[in-house]
Amino acid sequence: MKLLSATQIRALDQATIQEQGITSVDLMERAAQALLFWLYGRYLYRSPADILVLCGPGNNGGDGLALARLLHEARQPVRVARLPSARYSADYEVNLARLPAAVPQAEIRADALPAIQPTTLVVDALFGSGLSRPLAGLAAALVHHLNASGAAVVAVDVPSGLATDSEPRPAVPDSPADLPAAVVRATHTVSFGQPHLAFLLPQNAAFVGEWHVEDIGLSRAFIESADTPWHLTGFLQADLNTVDITWPPRPAPVPELSLPRREKFAYKNTFGHALLLAGSRGKLGAAVLAAGACLRGGVGLLTVRVPGAGLDVLQISQPEAMGLPDPNPDFISELPDLSPYQAVGLGPGVGQNPATAAVLRALLTAAALGADRPRPLPLVLDADALNLLGAHRELLALLPENTVLTPHVGEFTRLTEAARDDYHRLALLREFAQKHRVIVVLKGAYSAVAAPDGQVYFNPTGNPGMATGGSGDCLTGLLLALRADQRLPALTATRLAVLAHGRAGDLAAAEIGEAGLVAGDIVRFLGPALRELIK
Repeated sequence: MKLLSATQIRALDQATIQEQGITSVDLMERAAQALLFWLYGRYLYRSPADILVLCGPGNNGGDGLALARLLHEARQPVRVARLPSARYSADYEVNLARLPAAVPQAEIRADALPAIQPTTLVVDALFGSGLSRPLAGLAAALVHHLNASGAAVVAVDVPSGLATDSEPRPAVPDSPADLPAAVVRATHTVSFGQPHLAFLLPQNAAFVGEWHVEDIGLSRAFIESADTPWHLTGFLQADLNTVDITWPPRPAPVPELSLPRREKFAYKNTFGHALLLAGSRGKLGAAVLAAGACLRGGVGLLTVRVPGAGLDVLQISQPEAMGLPDPNPDFISELPDLSPYQAVGLGPGVGQNPATAAVLRALLTAAALGADRPRPLPLVLDADALNLLGAHRELLALLPENTVLTPHVGEFTRLTEAARDDYHRLALLREFAQKHRVIVVLKGAYSAVAAPDGQVYFNPTGNPGMATGGSGDCLTGLLLALRADQRLPALTATRLAVLAHGRAGDLAAAEIGEAGLVAGDIVRFLGPALRELIK
């Protein structure tokens, strides 16, 4: 699914109006009806005693006014508070005229802010994604009043005051110095047809809350032709009216992102022979977890290079893997012959010994395109391999094309620079992937897969229970298995691995709970997760 900018979404609305021969008021009515149905599913089944709709002067406020009318017609206890303005949008004026006189409404004043109790259900229809400046004056005071109330808040489109696809705007001069930026802290955010990029960024989580997408029949043709670098993996546009992109996320198989079925006469060499270099003294568990994930990921053959002292640990814990002990008992010090392998992974638990850094350099050199190698050997680099790259940045120039790197935010900072915020970090991510012609998985709640062509794919699966030691090692092993499978292009394999890794964590959490989830549980559920993704 494409993630469009605020400007593109406005153009999408206009394209829908022209294509379907409807008016903008008709489209607004669709949005209000979709929001009403969503409210019934989440809140109105228990009949809240007080619903307050806060309306701004633009089309977002028009959505709120239309919703208030529908709530009143459904005999829900609704009242409206409107921000005064010298100018209102035409659709706002239409819906204000349609609002029944029986609906209590008031114009907001600085000396008479609307009463909001903790039991009030508030609908934030003040400002949508078209807002181009930070909130100030009465609007800012209202937002701070709302945030302090303790009430449940449902934001329409976006939380008012939130910058949807740009860096946060600076505070305005007349804002009180002791108050934070005026952005509504929503319990839920309901957008229409398309989620916003802002929903996927950690810095916005406190404002967005749980987010949801409601289908209102926007133009598919416009979406398909829109040019954007941002995508949400694993959902079809047609599924928006049936798929809730919150807990528990179950992806719908996408034609270009599915695991091929296994042919009846396939054998182990069909699915590749992978080499994993992992572990050091005290960190052999990382090697065990990564090896287990690689095996569960469907690799045909797996050889694991571990420090000499770790061979027995590996052979006992993962008997399906072949062990290749390093001459050094404590860390990996030598690179074996790479000719038998279709993909190589390096990093989980290897440490940062200078000898291991030399192994990384040798691996990058040997994996490159050469007279004896028709294409670069697929590589997966994680954990200490990334830290070694950060400490020896001259090695970045040796990265073979389509190498997969899987940093968390800290590791990515060591590879690039400290980011000002999440929007800047995304810019750095795209720049790094394009400059070095690699695939980067920036791990997080919505892990971002950056491709060499500048496209970025956010992953919707996964849960906070996966924030546990060894989870990243499992991803490395799964990635290695899919990179060894010669049937899959590099980017497809990477996106599939990230999707399945998160889905395995979701399946594990459904059975075990988030608090009790450990990395080994992710390995255990990789098989069922991959089964869901077979085309």
